[in-house]
Amino acid sequence: MPLYAQGDYVKVEFPDETTGIGEWMWVRVTRCDPEKQLVFGILDNEPLNDCEGRLGLGTELAVSYSQIREHRKPTEFTKQ
Repeated sequence: MPLYAQGDYVKVEFPDETTGIGEWMWVRVTRCDPEKQLVFGILDNEPLNDCEGRLGLGTELAVSYSQIREHRKPTEFTKQ
């Protein structure tokens, strides 16, 4: 069973190469490759920093497990 399932959310740091200050954003998982330790997903945040047009809400990404700092199920974002 994969560690990250479709619909899960992972928080990833995107470093700014100019300032060195990272921005943390959520990625919604579309699939996972446990063998290669990669998560494929869609950026679920609008970046605050100027990412030179490389990142935006809805950007498709491949993220290494080593870049993931937090993991949540979709139900953890619903109001109780």
